[in-house]
Amino acid sequence: MQDERWNNPLYQTEAVNDEGLEGHAYVPGGIKVETSSPMNSHPGTNPEQLLGMSLATCLEATLEAIEKEHGVPHTAEVHVKVAFIGSRAVYQFLVHAQIMVKGVDFETADKFAKEAENRCPVSKLLKNSGNYTAETVEQFD
Repeated sequence: MQDERWNNPLYQTEAVNDEGLEGHAYVPGGIKVETSSPMNSHPGTNPEQLLGMSLATCLEATLEAIEKEHGVPHTAEVHVKVAFIGSRAVYQFLVHAQIMVKGVDFETADKFAKEAENRCPVSKLLKNSGNYTAETVEQFD
């Protein structure tokens, strides 16, 4: 049985890859991205990069909304690192987000970052995986 939450989405999209890792992924009627493995030098974007950009964008947008709600200028910035680990049939991604909010003190920045982690849908998907971490920083690695 289909989850009833699908009946009234705020937004819905579809992504397709019918060529494999060395090919293209696309949104029907929209963006088409060349894909390739991170284990070679072929042109294209790999799944690790796509995941990192998805999380960085979601956290950044959420932080922008939080800053607006608190009446402070938007100064947040998010960097995401994704590592591909494991061996055949047991591959995994490790995901680590660094969040910096320059326009406020560290305690407030940390509060905003934790709130963003709890509100960002991509972060919510990842946070119980055991492979996702996030931290508030005053400077990026």
